[in-house]
Amino acid sequence: MPTVITGKASQVSFGPGLPVVIIGERINPTGRKQLSSQLQAGNLDILEKEAVRQKLAGAQILDINVGAANVDENVMLPRAVNTALEATGLPLCIDSANEKAIASALNEYPYKALINSVTGEEKSLASILPLAKRYNAAIIGLTVDDNGIPSEAPKRIEIASKILDRAEKLGIPREDVVIDCLAMAASADSTSALVTLDVIRSVTKDLQLSTTVGISNISFGMPERQRINISFLAMCIEAGLSAAIVDPTDQDLIYAALASSFLTGKDAYAERFLTYYREKHTPALL
Repeated sequence: MPTVITGKASQVSFGPGLPVVIIGERINPTGRKQLSSQLQAGNLDILEKEAVRQKLAGAQILDINVGAANVDENVMLPRAVNTALEATGLPLCIDSANEKAIASALNEYPYKALINSVTGEEKSLASILPLAKRYNAAIIGLTVDDNGIPSEAPKRIEIASKILDRAEKLGIPREDVVIDCLAMAASADSTSALVTLDVIRSVTKDLQLSTTVGISNISFGMPERQRINISFLAMCIEAGLSAAIVDPTDQDLIYAALASSFLTGKDAYAERFLTYYREKHTPALL
């Protein structure tokens, strides 16, 4: 069974054996001063523009994060969710560590959302999983626990299994559990990418779960980050990645995702690749 996320105007399915899905990462105030300042002022103009821009660029799901200093997430997260939903109709990934803010946003979202995220930490499992069950939402499970982020693949896989077990005990179906296999800066640990790839393969093949990764984390601290991100994305898709959290306005990266899905046999007859190509190269009618 694939993971299915729904929005006002579209439904997205992803999982083992299916083409990779693009989750737009740009609605996140981390490192973005203008977005942060607008959120602090209660202004959602930039957020709305970013939502539309990402949809036009090829995002299929939008990650919505409003976590910044002096921003009341309990108020702003549901407002941001409504704004992005009305502007794009796309399915949304509600991104927060604030349990009350997530609940407030889910209460305003009449479709099937993706929650980003739950971890292997007991506090997270106990607070976020019941929300997912109550609101019929899917979850992203980060392979991190009370001891931090494991540097070895077997430990991350163990955490993924723990999250799945706890979710199923609450009645959350396994197709609603998406595992973030975590990419850490390769500049700090040259084995980082290999560990992530091992986790993707194991979670996909052995646990039969959907997977996701924030691709750009791998290139932190390096020059030519775009080139590294594109290479890593292609490797992740070959390993079985289901959904990539990326900047969809990077057209080279989107082409890499589409080409990799095609070359790994997940896009029969290059249907998605050719559709995207035609959309980008067919002149608009006046």
